[in-house]
Amino acid sequence: MNHLAALVLIGVTTMDWAVLGACFALAAAVLIFIFYIQPDASDLAPHRTKLDQLLERRDSIYDNLRDLRFEFRSGKYSEGDFEAMKVSLETEAALLLAEIDQATESQVRRPRGPRPATAARGPQ
Repeated sequence: MNHLAALVLIGVTTMDWAVLGACFALAAAVLIFIFYIQPDASDLAPHRTKLDQLLERRDSIYDNLRDLRFEFRSGKYSEGDFEAMKVSLETEAALLLAEIDQATESQVRRPRGPRPATAARGPQ
């Protein structure tokens, strides 16, 4: 009796072999995906810092102020509404700029003390 006939007698059919082969192929693909594929460079990029977030928010506020002025000039808002929204955005911008100043001061430590003699003389 040949080998294939013996397997058919114990209940292993061609369909079972196809399913078993598909399972092995799927397992191999999963292992290759997990262990072989390298992460993209963007995955390794550093996340945004607090300063980046603040600068992005500042730009957003400036855009909102610009849009508010345009919409006021086009007649969408009354003068009272425009002034109220403008003051609110300007106040938020001022607080944000102070926060940006704090963040940049904590990142850049300026040396304090006397300047070198060459810098005090100025250009020659």
